[in-house]
Amino acid sequence: MKQAIISFNNVMKSYDDDVPVLKNISFDIEEGKFYTLLGPSGCGKTTILRMIAGFSEPTKGDIYFEGKRINKVPANKRQVNTVFQDYALFPHMNVFDNIAFGLKMRHLPKEQIETKVKEALKMVRLDGYEKRGINEMSGGQKQRVAIARAIVNEPKILLLDEPLSALDHKLRTDMQYELRELQRRLGITFIFVTHDQEEALAMSDEIFVLNNGSIVQSGTPVDIYDEPINHYVADFIGESNIVDGTMIADELVEFVGHQFACVDGGMRPNEPVEVVLRPEDLTLTSVEAGKLKVKVDTQLFRGVHYEIICYDEAGNEWMIHSTHKAVPGQEYGLNFEPEDIHVMRFNESEEDFDARLESYED
Repeated sequence: MKQAIISFNNVMKSYDDDVPVLKNISFDIEEGKFYTLLGPSGCGKTTILRMIAGFSEPTKGDIYFEGKRINKVPANKRQVNTVFQDYALFPHMNVFDNIAFGLKMRHLPKEQIETKVKEALKMVRLDGYEKRGINEMSGGQKQRVAIARAIVNEPKILLLDEPLSALDHKLRTDMQYELRELQRRLGITFIFVTHDQEEALAMSDEIFVLNNGSIVQSGTPVDIYDEPINHYVADFIGESNIVDGTMIADELVEFVGHQFACVDGGMRPNEPVEVVLRPEDLTLTSVEAGKLKVKVDTQLFRGVHYEIICYDEAGNEWMIHSTHKAVPGQEYGLNFEPEDIHVMRFNESEEDFDARLESYED
């Protein structure tokens, strides 16, 4: 395990005795990784970013940078730079002067400033744009100028507060690839804030999923998508079919009136649970060959697949992603494999979830 460059230890933040924005959260950020803080508006993700940057102090708890407590360290004394949602560029300055601003404030020699600015522009693929006016640039170019201005100061951590939200879909996708590649080339720690789960899954080494001031689950994109800890995470990360069930025994779960083999375990016999099946893991077949019988209600073409909505005999809705058309109004069989079934306990903490998985796998 790499050294933790940032650590939060039971950090709480509240304003004027209101409900806490952050509720005793603890986590470590390892050096050289791309992290994403993911959650809806008001969940606390931007507050975490502001605390790392030094724009806000915790009400309780401690924040450490490379093992040293930094609760009271001012923003300008931290080896951190921030790229804001609106980029915060100076419209009256050209590209060179925007990027060089922080270096000039440090009174670096002119030759050194020129070298550093040109290197930063090359990193963000804006070579030769030094004299371009900010108002003459596209949204994607402005974003890259903002990143160049941040990285030219050689921070150990780059904070990005929803910097892609103002871009159109295609440019946003392009910039996701560019940001990820830039992070790999620089080798510095990126901490990215977004409410877009597809963005988080595409870009991150690790994701922290937040809700109501708490970290609900953390892990790699694959871990969080394949093993959501609860209904909130399963519903927030991607599309999900979630139904009530009963864990009969290890590797045997009941839902919609039928028992199915699964790969989960470590729960109490006959424990009430929730069952998740992702739309891409479901297939339609003949009624006789299916594990459940469903009737197609609607379908939409989504470009790479059809989104098919069905209902089973108990009235449960099922979403299916398929490359094959279905016929609305027709009955089909619904098929899935044991490893496609993910079983979730009610009110299970991340610590208990991890411990159960370890004990069961052992």
